[in-house]
Amino acid sequence: MLPLKPPVAPMLSKSASGIPRGDGWIYEPKWDGFRAIVFVDEKKGVPDVFLCSRNGQPLHRYFPELVEAITKAVPTGTVIDGEIIVATRGGLDFDALSQRIHPAESRVKRLAEETPSALVAFDALVVGGKDIRKEPLPVRRKALQKLLRKNPSVRLTPQTTDADEAESWFEIYEGAGCDGVVAKRAEQAYEPGKRVMVKVKHLRTADCVVGGYRDYAAGPGVGSLLLGLYDAEGVLHFVGHTSSFNATERKEVLAKLKPLEGKGGSYGGGRVPGGPSRWTGAKDLSWTSIEPSLVCEVNFEKLQGVRFRHAARFLRWRPDKDPRDCDFAQLEPPKDFSLDDILTR
Repeated sequence: MLPLKPPVAPMLSKSASGIPRGDGWIYEPKWDGFRAIVFVDEKKGVPDVFLCSRNGQPLHRYFPELVEAITKAVPTGTVIDGEIIVATRGGLDFDALSQRIHPAESRVKRLAEETPSALVAFDALVVGGKDIRKEPLPVRRKALQKLLRKNPSVRLTPQTTDADEAESWFEIYEGAGCDGVVAKRAEQAYEPGKRVMVKVKHLRTADCVVGGYRDYAAGPGVGSLLLGLYDAEGVLHFVGHTSSFNATERKEVLAKLKPLEGKGGSYGGGRVPGGPSRWTGAKDLSWTSIEPSLVCEVNFEKLQGVRFRHAARFLRWRPDKDPRDCDFAQLEPPKDFSLDDILTR
């Protein structure tokens, strides 16, 4: 019988612009996947695995192959914290991971074979039926190392106390799909739901073509700019939006865009801005196409497939840039390390 029952909120992190230094810090790569608290209990002598998402939702039905692997790799009487990932030869694939959340059992079964998942474990809450959340991180780490049985689908995250090594991870592991670095205090107990860790995420810039805009719903002006990048064949693809404008800027930007309306298609041959869906409901997502002649520089965190995962932040106009130079090649991080390189260190 486990002393903890789902749901249990994971320990959280707060953002920082740089890796903290000094005594008592422990560093790990930041994984790009689904955070999960893993409960391994026993029912009638058979291991029973429950995967709980960050917001308390069950995940185990979507990852049957991972449940099987955890059953073999993690003893009963255990609760651990980790990240569910889908790893490919090119690194982590968040798009493929997102596809795994599907209501149809037949599709879940097929995707379990086509895009198998893995768990990267980085903390232990319960070991041998004992709640160890109040123990310091090195004690919990040692317990986690001891309990994990060798399995290619259940891996232990790397860890270091060397800030310089963590800095190098931040740079070279990006090519394998890692989000950045997480820093934890060695003396820190496990505190569910509290932002007591520090995360340093990649924040990158890109020069994008403005291929259209959406009106501001609450008044006159531009609501968002619709951003595009060219592929190797010269086709412009919609990659996301930016809407970081104040009331005055919204009107100024609209005046800048108006003369470009109706002067040549923008996203005619590539990915186009989406319309209403089950996620957006009845929200007005109509947009106006403009001549793809303006370039702006934006900040973004992550590219997911062929789009920005979150809204980008507008930095400045780039009148010195040729729109045709705004391509996906500028976004490719170095690929010095594969996932296996990271997890076998």
